[in-house]
Amino acid sequence: MTTDPSNSNNQPTDEQRWRDYALKAQAGDKLAYNQLLKEISSFTQNYILRSLANPEWAEDIAQDVLLSVHKSLNTYSPDRPFRPWLMSIIHFRRTDFLRKHYSARQNRQTTLDDFDFQKAHVTNPAHAGEYKDIEAALQTLPKDQRTVFEMIKIHGYSTREVAGKTGMSESAVKVSAHRTAKKLKEILG
Repeated sequence: MTTDPSNSNNQPTDEQRWRDYALKAQAGDKLAYNQLLKEISSFTQNYILRSLANPEWAEDIAQDVLLSVHKSLNTYSPDRPFRPWLMSIIHFRRTDFLRKHYSARQNRQTTLDDFDFQKAHVTNPAHAGEYKDIEAALQTLPKDQRTVFEMIKIHGYSTREVAGKTGMSESAVKVSAHRTAKKLKEILG
């Protein structure tokens, strides 16, 4: 096991330990396998917990991550760092979990045909000043940037649809929308 020379205790880093555990687990070492799962379990839960509204979800997602690591440990390549491999699994499992969770909430959605909902949430005159501030901020942006942002965030087009209509690449559309949102946050405070 190698150690990080900048580490004053000369203790192996998480990355180094996890990589070594993974290699030993691939070779059939059950103790290394158990230790790997134990360590990445707490890391995963703590990492995910910061980005979720419900703490119980972190435990569920961590379990999904551990199952994925178990099923795909043989795909880990020892010539690559372990943490990025693990992080990609964490991100995919979190995304899958949230997608399933929010798609199951169909029963809590309402249509815009509901007049009471519109009155309370869509056309509430109490928010008219905020709407004007947002519209004014949008008008300060270059036309192309504003168009991309409005198509995605206001009109609900996908990045693929916007790319097709504007002649931009999908990644350029995403970058433009992200930068515009950041700029609007700066303008609106």
